[in-house]
Amino acid sequence: MSDPLPPYEMGDLGSEVKRHAPAAARNVGPIGEVLTDWLPRSGTVLEIASGTGEHALAFARIFPDLDWQPSDRDPEALASIAAWREEHGTPNLLPPVEIDAASTDWPIMQADAILSVNMAHISPWPATLGLLKGAKRLLPEDGALIFYGPWIASDVETAPSNMSFDESLKVRNPAWGLRTVEKVEEAASAQSLQLIERRSMPANNMMLLFRRRNHNQG
Repeated sequence: MSDPLPPYEMGDLGSEVKRHAPAAARNVGPIGEVLTDWLPRSGTVLEIASGTGEHALAFARIFPDLDWQPSDRDPEALASIAAWREEHGTPNLLPPVEIDAASTDWPIMQADAILSVNMAHISPWPATLGLLKGAKRLLPEDGALIFYGPWIASDVETAPSNMSFDESLKVRNPAWGLRTVEKVEEAASAQSLQLIERRSMPANNMMLLFRRRNHNQG
């Protein structure tokens, strides 16, 4: 892994279409450290719901031997990703593609790993189910599906701030809300995806690592 922070100032909005998420500058380092252990050495990483594009830009710089494929369903997000890429991008950062995780019609046929940052709780549950189905279609055997975000786990006391966040999300949209690790693990198992590891992250977040298994693997 190269330097955890890219050689540009995140949030330097030189373009009107470029969007900025303050959390991206805070969590790119911790997420990058975990990705160093979980991502393949080479190949293509598909990022689902890339948002502003700041994570995609940072991780493409951190992992120069990986092709980084950003995506989103929101036209404004796609424009922001493209703007960050045009102004600061590296050769391994690919043009963004439109993907609705809940749909089965994806313009990508294969990926060596899939990353989803802060999507599961701010999208309806069918989007997570669609992502799991997409991972089954795209990933090779042992390919990684990685989630980052606030999760609820039965063996971990949920922080009061996360409970308040969950309530605020459901006020905004009843279909949103923090998901349980156990629920996503069960749904993933139906798509030949096995939960391998989880790690506690700053600000009461978690990262979850699933790997694509064939029918003969435990």
